Amino acid sequence: MPEQILQTRNITKKYGTFSAVDNLSFSLQKGDIYGLIGQNGAGKTTLLKMVGGLTVPASGELELFGQASEDGLNRARLRIGCMIESPAFFPYLSATENLEYYRIQKGISGAKRVREVLQFVGLSDTGRKKFKDFSMGMKQRLGLALAIMGNPELIILDEPINGLDPMGIAEFRDIIWKLNRECKTTVLLSSHILGELSQIATVYGFINRGRLIEQISAKELTEKCKRRLVIKVNDTEKAVRILKDELSCTQYEIRDSRIFVDKYMDTPEVLTDTLVKSGIHVSELTTTGLNLEQYFINLVGGNQNA
Repeated sequence: MPEQILQTRNITKKYGTFSAVDNLSFSLQKGDIYGLIGQNGAGKTTLLKMVGGLTVPASGELELFGQASEDGLNRARLRIGCMIESPAFFPYLSATENLEYYRIQKGISGAKRVREVLQFVGLSDTGRKKFKDFSMGMKQRLGLALAIMGNPELIILDEPINGLDPMGIAEFRDIIWKLNRECKTTVLLSSHILGELSQIATVYGFINRGRLIEQISAKELTEKCKRRLVIKVNDTEKAVRILKDELSCTQYEIRDSRIFVDKYMDTPEVLTDTLVKSGIHVSELTTTGLNLEQYFINLVGGNQNA
């Protein structure tokens, strides 16, 4: 059974009378890439800040690596790295100089660690180029280099691909994959670019108005969103027998007087011709299936931006 490294129980954060995070409970397993999805203002950043120790919950409990006390959480947070909002780098220093400053400040031994993380994120050849002259993609990768410099077991990334061009997004995605697969780092990240998130996340948490409305694995979500043929017939029972006996179709579901079929997506005429020849009247033939963005919109109810 996977090790649980993070859990919140009814965690709440208020600003005045406004609840940015409201009674939110979720868990994170070791090895996951957990994608936190929600529209702007849903509470994603506030939740990540509480996990990272940048702000304090008003109520509820947060447990990290089995620690829930204040002292225990402070120790546990030495095992995580964070990239929340924009890291404060010195504009007139190079990538190496910026990371060397933070390495000394954080008490990380070994100057070679700076070279290692720069190589890992693809910034080893920036030389004396100043941070102020970096592209957005380079700045984001330097922020990631800072977050992983202490060899964290868990890394927290808030909108890490925000503002990147398609090439930058692809490069950053590959770095996250490598971090998770090769370094065995658990990843908790938020993003509003749902198409990209769907390519790397192993678990999703959907948050709306400060509340977690669903937590689901990528495998379960794929099953829910997969493309299917939807058939409406005059005799459902007979149609199902024909599907099984003549077309060897055993993966189906009957819902609302309709049959949802996984097979024959590319050749629906084979299915309909067989049914019609057997005396079944097919009154409706459509397809169903959602992408991550459509699923989120349906979940929160309404056309909202993630």
